Amino acid sequence: MLTFALSWGGWPLYAAGIWPIPFLAGGPLIAALIMVPLTQGRAGLRELGSRMIRWRVGWRWYAAALGLPVGVLLTTVALNITLGAGAPSLVGVGSLSTILMVFAVRLIDPMNGPMGEEPGWRGFALPGLQTSRSPLLTNLILAPVIALWHLPLALIEGGGMKPLDFLGPIAFTFVAPWLFNHTDGSVLITIVMHAAEGTIHPNELWSVGVAASTAHAIYPIIWFAVAIGLVILDWKFWRGSAPAPAMTVPAVSRLPKPA
Repeated sequence: MLTFALSWGGWPLYAAGIWPIPFLAGGPLIAALIMVPLTQGRAGLRELGSRMIRWRVGWRWYAAALGLPVGVLLTTVALNITLGAGAPSLVGVGSLSTILMVFAVRLIDPMNGPMGEEPGWRGFALPGLQTSRSPLLTNLILAPVIALWHLPLALIEGGGMKPLDFLGPIAFTFVAPWLFNHTDGSVLITIVMHAAEGTIHPNELWSVGVAASTAHAIYPIIWFAVAIGLVILDWKFWRGSAPAPAMTVPAVSRLPKPA
């Protein structure tokens, strides 16, 4: 509720011309920084901080975090060409240094998706829900919530999201926790994948026309297929108990009990 209030709260002020932005992408991060000390104290803040810099997770998980977005993009390109689109143009992509710069900024910008979302969704909400639920049930709960959180991007002018695009956040809600749980609760690895996904996108290869629209439609479907594949191929993980985090403080352990 706090995340939604922080992220959507400026919309009326934006419509009235008082506030410069209609949607605050860093809402989940800010909400987590408020809720963690309230519910878990300083120890919870330290734990969240350690998750956000937990980089010793093994090279294969970095390969997965970077390789999955690249694989989804290449699959989208291949299918789009198969359906009749022309060869993609690299004009809008920019140089390698530009791509790396955009990726680096996305890693640390608190008002961008990776840093603005992951500490809230994966750093706070996911571990709390998983204390008493399987990873599958946890993410069946989180997926519609996170998809709904993106709704303003479909309603505001220039937001760019279409109905089919909501498959993307739903799929990512399963892919990111799969990485998170296999890396001892590393929020950093989910930030890396989120930043990589946001840096490379088929819209930069086909900017206008039918080819661009088709690629834009294929892209979230491929992500959804990846999520389904991970659930099927790692079914034992999804149905079992979540790996015990380094600090298992229930998300509501310090909230006052109702009278």
